Amino acid sequence: MTLEGEELFSEDDLESLTPADIPVETGAPVRLTVEARAHGWRLDHYLSRLFPNHSRAQLQRIIEAGGVQLNGMPPRSSRRLRVNDRIDITLTDAERPGIEPEELPLQILWEDDHMVVVNKAAGMVVHPGRGSSRGTLAAALQFHFNQLSDTAGKLRPGIVHRLDRDTTGVIVIARDNQVHQKISRQFEQREVKKEYRAIVRGVPELNSDYIRTFMCVHPRVREKMMVCPEGGNAREAVTFYRTAESFGRYALMDLHPRTGRTHQLRVHMQHIATPIVADRLYIGTTELRRSDILQTPRPAPGTPDDAEDVLIARQALHAFRLTLQHPVSGRELTFEAPLPEDFQRTLDFLRLHSERSRN
Repeated sequence: MTLEGEELFSEDDLESLTPADIPVETGAPVRLTVEARAHGWRLDHYLSRLFPNHSRAQLQRIIEAGGVQLNGMPPRSSRRLRVNDRIDITLTDAERPGIEPEELPLQILWEDDHMVVVNKAAGMVVHPGRGSSRGTLAAALQFHFNQLSDTAGKLRPGIVHRLDRDTTGVIVIARDNQVHQKISRQFEQREVKKEYRAIVRGVPELNSDYIRTFMCVHPRVREKMMVCPEGGNAREAVTFYRTAESFGRYALMDLHPRTGRTHQLRVHMQHIATPIVADRLYIGTTELRRSDILQTPRPAPGTPDDAEDVLIARQALHAFRLTLQHPVSGRELTFEAPLPEDFQRTLDFLRLHSERSRN
């Protein structure tokens, strides 16, 4: 490990490093360079080895609060490190307050003493972040359940994985830390089977295929991801797709992500020229209308006909099915979330009014 401006440590020193080895005080910035031995480690795991006086959960909160920069950018705790990645960290002993419970409706698909499975609604952010401190799934979970894991920190109670704000469907919640770790391991080892439904603009050339690319953060629009060449901070992304129904200019897709990259399905559908409809971030449109499908003029803005014309006003992506092993019994479980009303309405309209061919 290299601390820029300080003494050089060998790779063999990593296991035994303590805060005394690192000339830093709480509140003082430290710069680290990742060595070969830590290649592939999670960022929070790596930092917890270097700073054992800080718990992994506390380091995750520091990362959440913007106290860590990775190659000049704010990372996620789960970010996998590469050789020569540059880490800037400012340590703090201050504990961030926990999340305030909110009485928000939840559709529970399944629950026992160990885990809960929820059908997440559109527009609900999974946990607090920039510009989204209220109305989160995490706040709703705090209200509805007495005990949840805190492995991911107090602002992410029970949260093992996430869905985008406007993506609906199956999400799994852990009720204690041991369960959280077991479920997380299944995700990390790609043992969890995930299946999504999406309505896309256009029809893929092949009825089914694998999309294999590398993905990285967009260089100009930080909230976007993009397909990019291998190397640097790029990470492999793999999706299997199948065209379930085609409707001339639109299609219903079954999507099976083999990796779990941010915005992977949205980017991959755009990459093969069949973007998910109403995806503001990736195609710049916020809704799909009846008039779009019928190719007729839109009603006058602000009229009742204008409101009625809108079929769906978010990206048409739904986490339909998820299969994993129960973290305690080991039994394989499959959970399904019914299609939400706006998605089903759009699908019904396409079936009625579009030229279609079933595959």
